[in-house]
Amino acid sequence: MQVYSIQAILPVLMADFSATEVQAGMVVGATILAIAIMSPFLGMLSDAVGRKSFVVGALLFLTLPTALIAQSTTIEWIGLWRFIQGLSVPGITVVIIAYIGEEFEGSSVTELMSFYVSGSVLGGFMGRFLLGHLHEFFGWRQAYYVLAILTLISALWVAKTLPSSKHFVANPNFRSAIKTLGSHLVNRYVVTACLLGACVLFSLVGCFTFINLYLADTPYHLGTGALANIFAVYLIGVIITPLSTILLRRFGSARTIIVAVIISMLGVLLTLATPLWLIVIGLGVMSSGVFVTQSATISYIAVNVKQGRSLASGLYYLFYYAGGTVGAWLCGLAYAYGQWQFTVWLLLFVQVLALLIASFGMIKTKSKAA
Repeated sequence: MQVYSIQAILPVLMADFSATEVQAGMVVGATILAIAIMSPFLGMLSDAVGRKSFVVGALLFLTLPTALIAQSTTIEWIGLWRFIQGLSVPGITVVIIAYIGEEFEGSSVTELMSFYVSGSVLGGFMGRFLLGHLHEFFGWRQAYYVLAILTLISALWVAKTLPSSKHFVANPNFRSAIKTLGSHLVNRYVVTACLLGACVLFSLVGCFTFINLYLADTPYHLGTGALANIFAVYLIGVIITPLSTILLRRFGSARTIIVAVIISMLGVLLTLATPLWLIVIGLGVMSSGVFVTQSATISYIAVNVKQGRSLASGLYYLFYYAGGTVGAWLCGLAYAYGQWQFTVWLLLFVQVLALLIASFGMIKTKSKAA
């Protein structure tokens, strides 16, 4: 909920703080940059000390900067609190992937990863939807207090309901962790997944950050509530992503990703149409392709990487969120220079790179993916 919620109110923040398109993009990118930086380190630390305590602690920590965003007096302060938000997120995302890989096996891992991605998709929608509509009720500052309270409730709920690890084996040896890191950096499964992750979030952040500015401008003039409703297209991904398990079992990760990326490219192209309803369809198609790609990619890691799972997922998220940070920056430059059309061509270029990586980099192991 927290990572992308701010996208729904970017036009408002630009007006309130006289911010540029690039500044608006980097407010989104600040959280993503922090996640990228912290993911490998928290992955290594979690491999040493445990899983559940990390998830609960990260959620508790996330509550504080979320509330402090409401106190921001400049766009720079928002960026700072957004960055601090990102420091805690890998304690949730990285650790949960490792947790699933350890506590389950076989086809259950692929299925549960798709449900995990669906949860992420639902959270992404809810954050934007709530913030956009809460802003219309009583302003974005009070809305962030609401998000902070929801995060605190989440921490308490996870502490009570998440089962403790049964198969976790602590590895507190730092030298061993460095050795594992070195092996991951030359592991084709890990490297390919990392590069794909970077392309995935570049596309998603670039598209859903600057489509807001495009639709808030002439001729659409959408307000924060209407922009928040646009993100309902994410709900398609909540349904489609679990169904991607069927494709993974039948065709394997590589073929599934190639098809999903092509579908996503078609969706991006549809956003160049003039009718709003066609743009919304394009966003739904684009995001669905991205979510299937993400689900297939993290399943590819979980199934094929047996040692240092948390560190492997940490590396994945390092590249994943680094791609999102670069996407927020470069797409901001593209939008400032040539508006939405230039942004679309940049997104398509990155998706072509993803196609090449999936086609020539992934090991086509249909049976393993199943």
